[in-house]
Amino acid sequence: MVLLLALELGVPEEEVVRAMPGELVKKLDLDHWEEMIRQFEGLSDVHVIVSNGAVTLENVGRFGKFSSSQGFFNVQTESLDMHIRVPALASVYAIRKPSHTDGKEALSFQFFDREGAAAFKVFLTFGGKDPSPERRAQYQEIIERFRAT
Repeated sequence: MVLLLALELGVPEEEVVRAMPGELVKKLDLDHWEEMIRQFEGLSDVHVIVSNGAVTLENVGRFGKFSSSQGFFNVQTESLDMHIRVPALASVYAIRKPSHTDGKEALSFQFFDREGAAAFKVFLTFGGKDPSPERRAQYQEIIERFRAT
């Protein structure tokens, strides 16, 4: 698990991600953050993880019902309620790695803050089974559309 490795090494989680092999990690263009997040609506259920120094929260839900208010970009569906402070975001990566739960391939988009801490992670697959061809295609389409140059 990237978080545990970062804690063990005493480095920000983003440093661990940047050290991963290039075929597993693709840096994406944060300048298009809103378009990217809106693309998540078409993914149906995803596994969202948010961690801070004391708690990790995991939720399976769907992106949608987007709005902006009082400095937040909001996602407010029946299954997912997020309020994203976009100015705090500094980077985003597409990450493909074995799931820490069972070794099956996990596909995710992970957003980091200015200190290199994970802001939130959106997993298209989280173990249990390898990604379907459709899920791989959705993941690859987002990478191609938002890859950093």
